[in-house]
Amino acid sequence: MSIFTDVNTSGSASSHVSTQTQAETDRLESETSHLNTDVHIPVEEIQKLLPHRYPFSLVDRIIRYVPGKLAVGIKNVTFNEPHFQGHFPGRPIMPGVLIVEAMAQVGGIVLTQMADVQGGLFMFAGIDKVRFRQPVVPGDQLVMTVELLSVKRRRFGAMQGRAEVDGRLVAEGELKFALVD
Repeated sequence: MSIFTDVNTSGSASSHVSTQTQAETDRLESETSHLNTDVHIPVEEIQKLLPHRYPFSLVDRIIRYVPGKLAVGIKNVTFNEPHFQGHFPGRPIMPGVLIVEAMAQVGGIVLTQMADVQGGLFMFAGIDKVRFRQPVVPGDQLVMTVELLSVKRRRFGAMQGRAEVDGRLVAEGELKFALVD
């Protein structure tokens, strides 16, 4: 069951909209576009959707959500995270594998909220074309956009992920998922 019961996820307009002028339709879409995009999901709700817990919960908030399509999440990178003790002393840099994991967790929000997916756990099935462009350091706010590319047999998914800091691309890649029972 979705926690977004107050969000219009049908994606269909009522029949009376089709008889309106284009200007009226555009105005209506503009006024209601926030229903699917301006969804803020705090960490407490994220924990109801994802199994990850400290120190592996890597998404602090979802700031945009389009059902069945994409999610945008943030991770506030802080110096007191355990991996910075050894990566690297005197020059803390967030490990690339954790940036990819954070993107995957944002993607997990999209996958767990799909209407035809009930139960089970999505796990990594592969990563392709991942590139790291800039280091991520304490004090940065990682903004991750993950878009669903495809779903096969309701068990396998592919998503495109992007991670940015201050509008600069820091990492990107394709993430593959499989549903396990």
